[in-house]
Amino acid sequence: MSVTVVGVDIGNSTTEASVALIDEDGSVRYVGVALTRTTGIKGTVKNVDGVVKAVTRAAQDAGIRLADLDVILLNEATPVISGLAMETITETIITESTMIGHDPRTPGGRGLGVGTIVDFGALPDAAPGDQVIVVVPRGVDFDLTASTLNAAVERGVDVTAAILGNDDAVLVANRLNRPIPIIDEVSRVDAVPVGMLAAVEVAGPGQSIRTLSNAYGLATIFELDPDQTRVVSPVARALTGNRSAVVIRTPSGDVEDRTIPAGSLEFIGAAKRGSIDVSRGAAEIMAEVERVSPLRDVLGESGTNTGGMISNVRQSMADLSKHALADVHIGDLLAIDTLVPQEVRGGVAGEVALENAVALAAMVRTKESGMQAVADAVAAALADAGCRRISAVVGGVEAEMAVLGALTTPGTDKPLVVLDMGGGSTDAAVIDSEGATQAVHLAGAGDLVTKLIDAELGLDNLELAEEIKQFPLGKAESFFHVRLENGTVQFFEKPLSPNAFARVVTLTPTGMNPIPTRHSLDRIRAVRRTAKERVFVVNALRALRGIAPHGDLRRIGFVVLLGGCALDFEIPDLIADAVAPYGIVCGTGNVRGTEGPRNAVASGLVAAYAATQGAPDRISVDA
Repeated sequence: MSVTVVGVDIGNSTTEASVALIDEDGSVRYVGVALTRTTGIKGTVKNVDGVVKAVTRAAQDAGIRLADLDVILLNEATPVISGLAMETITETIITESTMIGHDPRTPGGRGLGVGTIVDFGALPDAAPGDQVIVVVPRGVDFDLTASTLNAAVERGVDVTAAILGNDDAVLVANRLNRPIPIIDEVSRVDAVPVGMLAAVEVAGPGQSIRTLSNAYGLATIFELDPDQTRVVSPVARALTGNRSAVVIRTPSGDVEDRTIPAGSLEFIGAAKRGSIDVSRGAAEIMAEVERVSPLRDVLGESGTNTGGMISNVRQSMADLSKHALADVHIGDLLAIDTLVPQEVRGGVAGEVALENAVALAAMVRTKESGMQAVADAVAAALADAGCRRISAVVGGVEAEMAVLGALTTPGTDKPLVVLDMGGGSTDAAVIDSEGATQAVHLAGAGDLVTKLIDAELGLDNLELAEEIKQFPLGKAESFFHVRLENGTVQFFEKPLSPNAFARVVTLTPTGMNPIPTRHSLDRIRAVRRTAKERVFVVNALRALRGIAPHGDLRRIGFVVLLGGCALDFEIPDLIADAVAPYGIVCGTGNVRGTEGPRNAVASGLVAAYAATQGAPDRISVDA
């Protein structure tokens, strides 16, 4: 007589189920699978709704009534919460007006103009030979602006550039007898200081400025000494990549880079302790983590964002798992250096500079698992649904079940490593040639990548950042064709949406979604790939070194990638390229030859249960 069992893998983001019929001789027939979103934090009783939904759908897929199920097998997993913090550790400060905010996408004319700033109303008073840059307030018609500038030039005034409050740069430039660089849409044109030496630069279409984005170019224009050049270098850095810019020299104006106190982290290891300031950067933070490893806990300086993040994830875990705060510890921490656009303090109109920042991901683990409570709650919920005879048990440790399921991937053999990359953590497990297993759990995965993309592109939209992470990009170059990020072109019979024209778009299964940002396709792609490399590749290598014999990656034969991130269109290739020098065979898993990288733990639970039939004291790891 066969037994009908359901293996259920409760993950951080998804819950997977696998229905199988186990005969008396221990042979297994898998007949149904299901995938649902995890409800609540993994390893807590809030998982019950997601488990019941997954079991119900898997039974329907198998054509089996819920009442005919015998055993529900749950994975033994300690709850994990990952917290993220983005700490900006440098800050650009401007005293008085050194830069003027404007729209760098809509300038007129081209070239570099240097002169003294004069008000539009005072232009008729300018003497012949004066080198001036004219500031035109809002409300002045472009025809009047152009005719007044032409009249001044005819009188011998050397008008070298213009600064407009309206969006009229191209209209004015087209009506001038002598071309000059013009910037427009200056939001606080009334704050532009008159009588100061200034420089305006406009590059040609498709190009970026060269002089004002170069610290030595600024030094040449404004006759700066070495100390002054060092001071204005943040201005040049902030203007890099713009098509147009304006810089004004004010006698008492100053620009400085300042390091922001971001707080310190205290690491408590099994045998060592250490402390480091977050402002030292990711390299030194991770070196300290490595020095005190294995990590037992992390404390953050109170009163800082870093300390707040550490405290919040610890308290969240305590509240959800009903454990005492003293029993909740930081199991791992990942720090990554990044650059994020931040508004310049003291700027006139929202000037932005790329500031140094450190992204932190912390993983919290509890003292013990509460999975038996989850199993009891699942059995009770199914009993209420009419499944009186069903039982729910904790069927095996998650890491062991993952490698058991991964071994059903065709072409694999021991020793084998499983890399399960989810939303909050990267988990790895190894099985050696004798069948012994070992696991490691690291902070940082898909959620951190999303936050890095969001921060570095200045999107302030995590849903859009998630979409950029998941899908390739294209550029709608006409209403009938899109150039893909790999350089190829895709043509369409019907015209594209006007919203997508001339925009960078994400190529989703449901269509093209425009990305509302000024960044180029190459820039967005570079940010996306770099974020994945700094999280997934770094964590993959950390995990492999943590479980490889004596830390030697060459002693690992096969690496199987599992989880949702293994379905990503570029992550498996990035990791495979990183481990290729060590002779490791790496690829996306194909559990049972049919399920791809999904269902490994659920299938492993079923296989382990089947292996105990007739030999309850032994769980085989051969699939």
